[in-house]
Amino acid sequence: MMLLIMLDSIIMVLVSVAFLTLLERKILSYIQLRKGPNKVGFIGLLQPFSDAIKLFTKENFLIFKSNYYMYMLSPLVSMMLMMLLWINMPYLSEVMNNSYSFLMVMCLLSMGVYPLMVSGWSSNSIYSMIGSMRSIAQTISYEVSMILLMLSFIFLIESYNLIEFMKFQKYLYFFIFLFPLMLILFISLLAELNRTPFDLAEGESELVSGFNTEYMSGLFAMIFISEYGMIMFMMYLFNLMSMGGNIYSILFYLMYMYLLFLVIWVRGTYPRMRYDSLMNLTWMSYLPISLNYLIILINIKWILLM
Repeated sequence: MMLLIMLDSIIMVLVSVAFLTLLERKILSYIQLRKGPNKVGFIGLLQPFSDAIKLFTKENFLIFKSNYYMYMLSPLVSMMLMMLLWINMPYLSEVMNNSYSFLMVMCLLSMGVYPLMVSGWSSNSIYSMIGSMRSIAQTISYEVSMILLMLSFIFLIESYNLIEFMKFQKYLYFFIFLFPLMLILFISLLAELNRTPFDLAEGESELVSGFNTEYMSGLFAMIFISEYGMIMFMMYLFNLMSMGGNIYSILFYLMYMYLLFLVIWVRGTYPRMRYDSLMNLTWMSYLPISLNYLIILINIKWILLM
């Protein structure tokens, strides 16, 4: 039963990723006053399948002097980490109700930087290498404050079980009294996902395509799938942590769709940040705020217990 649920969730994630790319292209096209994909199938609904077939059937060239095995393995590792993250999510059946699911999620998130680092280094390209170095600095910077922000939520529920978020938000949603924390967490998640305005690892204007410059066909598709799968996962986790987390309610899934739309909307609206501004924002603003918030919450709990 558990194996079937895991397999089913992986298939559903892959299909959802395909249609999320279509949604993104449609939203961005309407922001820029154009139609977007509308030729393949009815209003472009078959476009994701057309793109998938095109990518996986394209020829894959071997890069001269690249570290071949690392080059081939890093997209696979990236995709595998994304799949493992989805397995830790609470489901309606509660078959995978793991007491330490949040701890597992944090461990897997911290490993996400390694495929980016290795893929950039093994490609034997200066553009890829710079993109990889940027991604390391950016991801590590944001992970410190992001984990501290998440720990604030953990101290409130006093459990690593993701189901507990649903139980604790039955009468009062966390975003009501943790609103500044929630906004900072959302921005930190955008940086963690390498999304605009923090997509410095994939800066097209200066790095061609960043860490994935030398990737093509199926390997590029895997990087693409893992990136969009991570967007879906992070927004699901964010929704679970601060927006009530009631997975039995239709409102939860409507809010989830709005959060996905918001990520795409941000991409269509904001320009890319300068790299030094990004680092300054992380270390000088978010880190002190997240630490202070954590200390305040711990003190409030301690006073209430006394």
